[in-house]
Amino acid sequence: MQAHTLSAQASLVTPSRKRFFIMVLLFITVVINYLDRSNLSIAAPALTTDLGIDPIHVGLIFSAFGWTYAAMQIPGGWLVDRVPPRILYSVALLLWSAATVMLGFAASFIALFVLRMAVGALEAPAYPINSRVVTTWFPERERATAIGFYTSGQFVGLAFLTPVLAWLQHAFGWHMVFVATGAVGILWAVIWYAVYREPRDFKGANAAEIELIREGGGLVDIQADTAKAKFSWSDLGIVLTQRKLWGIYLGQFCLNSTLWFFLTWFPTYLVKYRGMDFIKSGLLASLPFLAAFIGVLCSGFFSDWLIRRGATVGFARKLPIIGGLLISTSIIGANFVESTPLVIAFLALAFFGNGLASITWSLVSTLAPARLLGLTGGVFNLIGNLAAIATPIVIGFLASGDSFAPAITYIAVLALMGALSYILLVGKVERIEL
Repeated sequence: MQAHTLSAQASLVTPSRKRFFIMVLLFITVVINYLDRSNLSIAAPALTTDLGIDPIHVGLIFSAFGWTYAAMQIPGGWLVDRVPPRILYSVALLLWSAATVMLGFAASFIALFVLRMAVGALEAPAYPINSRVVTTWFPERERATAIGFYTSGQFVGLAFLTPVLAWLQHAFGWHMVFVATGAVGILWAVIWYAVYREPRDFKGANAAEIELIREGGGLVDIQADTAKAKFSWSDLGIVLTQRKLWGIYLGQFCLNSTLWFFLTWFPTYLVKYRGMDFIKSGLLASLPFLAAFIGVLCSGFFSDWLIRRGATVGFARKLPIIGGLLISTSIIGANFVESTPLVIAFLALAFFGNGLASITWSLVSTLAPARLLGLTGGVFNLIGNLAAIATPIVIGFLASGDSFAPAITYIAVLALMGALSYILLVGKVERIEL
């Protein structure tokens, strides 16, 4: 009776559009999230010279984030299923931003390694929260656009703010890169807590919008369904034994390998292996991130457009992901050119492909069992972000000589493997019913 009454009321009123405001909140949060992941790459050339750290130890510092970020994905996903996003995101933001500020005062390899591990652990719930919020606030036909829009924050923030951080380091030293980005995160934690609410509690979200979300497959009452659930090893077994889930898990590892090259070794590659000065490299480094930003926006809009044109969810979601991963293999072209514009062109094309493929979270929200969204997202992010551990370390060893070409080849091969994972393992896209 209550659902019938809500539907009757909603049919008489134009749906509000507060869900798009939520999309903007997620976008800003992702910008901050990725600045705190990548600020070390901006500071690394000066920092490592200042502290006398060799390439292998640089790779270990770059990987420190990934160790704890991956390890905390399942606990983080478990928390997402139990703690409201308003509270969990605010606490996580506050704590990882404080650890980021402290990085500005680190004076040794050990201090840098430990603090980056802290940032990784505290950021672990972030993307499962994003997935949880989008699944709550958006119908299926708008979900890829929402995911694409907020995911673009990880690229647009770096595209436009990388030169700012490079200038900040040049003017005030590498310490200020961490202090500035951490301070912004602390401020945003306060704003998120003050503003975010669930659909039924959000001021201005009318019954028509809530009904639009619910009828379109949005889980507007998900918190009520999961708040009292307890951890079960059998639930973990479910999300670890589904072939189609393993398709997206392995695909995410390969996708993230390209991403983590750009988040860690990319500026060092330009400065130390391509001989560019730091300020110039800061400007050039922004171009691939801008290309990735364009790619991820195209991906979300294109995928939802295909659904509106009658394509299946599986085709609409997998086409840009597989196509993007195949485009990312073009990074290997950087091994065969010498001119700076051509190097940047190949890297930008590869990162455009990475952006095009980055709506992978849309498949998590579509495939995951409804009551295990957080846990599925946690496992997905755990396996995917093993790349945050492997990529910096492997590249550190591959680049320990005079040539960076083996490292570029490694990234290209993994992109191809990611495309094959989606082609061969995922199969029909539909929610796993328990």
